[in-house]
Amino acid sequence: MPGTEEGFRQSERPFDELESSASSGRTWKRALLVILCILLGSCRSQPTDARPAIEFSKVPQRAEGGPDKLEIIEGRVIGARSGQQIVLFAKSGAWWVQPLVDQPFTIIEADSQWKNSTHLGTEYAALLVEPGYHPPATLDVLPVAGGAVVAVATAKGAEPTPEDSKTLQFSGYEWKVRSTASERGGRTNPYDPANAWTDASGFLHLRITQHTGQWTCAEVRLTRSLGYGSYRFVVREAAHLEPTVVLSMFTWDNLEADQNHRELGIEIARWGDRNSKNAQYVIQPYYVPANVARFIAPSGVLTHSFRWEPGRAAFRTLRGSVDGNGSPVVAEHVFTSGVPSPGDESIHLNLYIFGVSGEPPQNDAEVVFEKFEYFP
Repeated sequence: MPGTEEGFRQSERPFDELESSASSGRTWKRALLVILCILLGSCRSQPTDARPAIEFSKVPQRAEGGPDKLEIIEGRVIGARSGQQIVLFAKSGAWWVQPLVDQPFTIIEADSQWKNSTHLGTEYAALLVEPGYHPPATLDVLPVAGGAVVAVATAKGAEPTPEDSKTLQFSGYEWKVRSTASERGGRTNPYDPANAWTDASGFLHLRITQHTGQWTCAEVRLTRSLGYGSYRFVVREAAHLEPTVVLSMFTWDNLEADQNHRELGIEIARWGDRNSKNAQYVIQPYYVPANVARFIAPSGVLTHSFRWEPGRAAFRTLRGSVDGNGSPVVAEHVFTSGVPSPGDESIHLNLYIFGVSGEPPQNDAEVVFEKFEYFP
């Protein structure tokens, strides 16, 4: 017991024995530390399933493919490395590279998102590939991941709904009718597919109308891209439109934001100002003064046109529906600066409400297109 001679003797063990005991304790602690480090290192070295993966966020509808119809497809990549890109395919019998054989790559943005256009198909595929990969124009069977192909993802085409699939034929072309809302004009405008139709003469009607207290607009877009060439629109009557109603005939590419969506066109609008001229030719961005040419569009049938060439866009408006030497010229203007180059743009015909003025229309509005023509 402590305080006894025996206890005193026990507490006075030789120094070398004490040192040996302490050394043994330190050795044991070091051994535990080494074991712990080994275990932790083993855990860290365990393989994790961190392979890159491709996800789809928007898939076009399922349809048999063809050269004329283009839709947007988009998604994101998880775990992509610098320099890697996406290659898209659409299945129509075989797998066809998208959107074009000479434009087979889709860039992965800094936020890992990707977006491009594609021709329609029954299925869609996205490949994550290394730099230097050369996509074939067609494939009977998709490749598997390995080598220059890092990841592969496929998706069935979306089932078309009656609204999504509504198209109409006008002037020998197929046009898709808008059914979703748009922010164009600084206002959320809903679109009703019933506001666009063709009559027995083949003329196209676009209408703004009020239904259950809400104004709805109309828009159609060409289902194919035409590129450089001459575009001609014969409009029966548009001078009567109220100051807040806009009729626009323009090119638009959903993907090309860097070139202002490749937008150029003709707009019949007073932009809410009753005293303003009611028409303009425009190349975006509109806030550059040299990109807008205002004029007065008179009543009656007018033929609006533009000739789009590399670095040049020549606009003209004539009275009547015949573009001949005897047709009186209403206005004309040539742009030689800021003219976009073609890509995946298509022609849009849009009748909508300009929202910045805050004044809604007082009456229904309707515009009739007699003809659309394109010449390479």
